[in-house]
Parts: sequence; structure tokens; C-alpha cells
Amino acid sequence: MGLPPKVALATAGAVLALGVLVALATGNRAQHLADATTQALADRTTGWGFTVKEIHVAGATPAGEEAIRAVLAPAKGEAILGLDLATVQESVNNVGWVQEARVVRLLPDTLMIEVKERGALAVWQKGGRLRVIDGAGRIIPEADPAAFPQLPLVVGQGAETVAADILKSVASRPRLKSRVEAIVRVDERRWDIHLKDGLIILLPAVDEESALIELDLLDRRDRILESGLERIDLREPGAPAFRRREVASTAQFGGGV
Repeated sequence: MGLPPKVALATAGAVLALGVLVALATGNRAQHLADATTQALADRTTGWGFTVKEIHVAGATPAGEEAIRAVLAPAKGEAILGLDLATVQESVNNVGWVQEARVVRLLPDTLMIEVKERGALAVWQKGGRLRVIDGAGRIIPEADPAAFPQLPLVVGQGAETVAADILKSVASRPRLKSRVEAIVRVDERRWDIHLKDGLIILLPAVDEESALIELDLLDRRDRILESGLERIDLREPGAPAFRRREVASTAQFGGGV
């Protein structure tokens, strides 16, 4: 639906006046005139319905959209022509979910927010605290870890910044991936993979992929991932070491739990 003729004419005249003033002015005077004219235009058109009534968000997940709308809530009801779009865009970019954003004014009353989100990579545990991280290891502060039970768990100091490669390697091995409980960073230099049945796989500090290929070969040959072992040590290339699980007696645990 088009604007009423009176509104369209008045708006066009105001915009034209703004353009003339800016064109004729120079230096700081030009900026002051432009700012004053923009504010006058915003004030005048507010009464014609040129206020922010709708905010559309494109490209965001429900969680991301909720966080974006929260920071934009104060814009509702503001004069749409008086909004500083650069400031609005900065506010959206400061949302943890957002990698980059673009803000567009759709007259007479709508803000369009187009975003590219950061993908949630994993839940990172350090010092007993859980946080959701993206592919670059950056924390997404608005993300509740409890809402992402499907994400892998990485643990330890420095784990967040180097998790992407090991998670990619594990994800490419369905038999291993389905058994993983957590991937733990050891001494900020290498990984241990903890499986749900208690098996721990020790990886070397360099070339984890070769160690995982060796694990693949062992699993194809001996189904080693389901053999009841307690530990598989792959830190020495070509010389894997194994530890069998000790079966604790019920007496040791006071009748068992």
C-alpha cells in the first residue's frame, strides 16, 4: 500500500531540503546541518506513522533471533528516520550469536535485520563451568549449554581454541563419534578421548589424524572400541599400548552402587 499523497509529498520535500542543505554546506557545518535536518525530518514524520513498529530478522536461529530482538527492543516506537543505522548494526553485531549483520530501513515503519550467525560447535567445560563455543573457539554468551545436548563436550584449559580439528576428525568416524562422552585437553598440548563405557583413548601431541587412522585399523580388525578395554595409548606411532579394565569386586565398593 502506498503512502497517502500528502505524506509522500511532504516527505519528498523534506528529503529534498536535506539534500540541498548538505550540498551547499561544507566542513563541520555540513554535518551539523545534515544532523539537524535529519532530526527535523524524523520529528515531523513521526506523527505520520514513521515510527518503528515491526522488526524482521532474517538468517537467525530462534535462539539468535531472541537475543537480537532483546537488544533492539528500545527501538520500537522510535522515529524510524531518526535512527542511526550504524549504531543499530553495532548493537546487533555485539550479540554473541552474530558474525555479521546488515540493517535496512523499510519505510514507513519496519527495520530489516539480515544476519550471518556463528555456528555452535561444542560445549566447553573449564573449572566446572559450561559454555557454548563457535568454530573459532569464541564463547556465545547468550547460548544455554543445557539447550544443546547434541553438541560434543570438550574439556580443559585451551581446549576451546583448538577443538575444531579434533571434532572434525571424530565426526568423520561414526563408530567412534557415537561412543564419545568427552574430548579432554591434556596439558594444553594433546587430547584424550573419553568414551561412554569408560574407555580412554590417548592421542599424541602431533598428528592426531594418523593415530585415529591406526585406531580405525584396529577397530576394523578386532572391534577394539567394544572390547572392554580401559585404555588405548596411541601416543607412540605404530606401537599402540592397551590396558584391560580391572573388574572391581562388590566388597570393594561396599556391595556396589
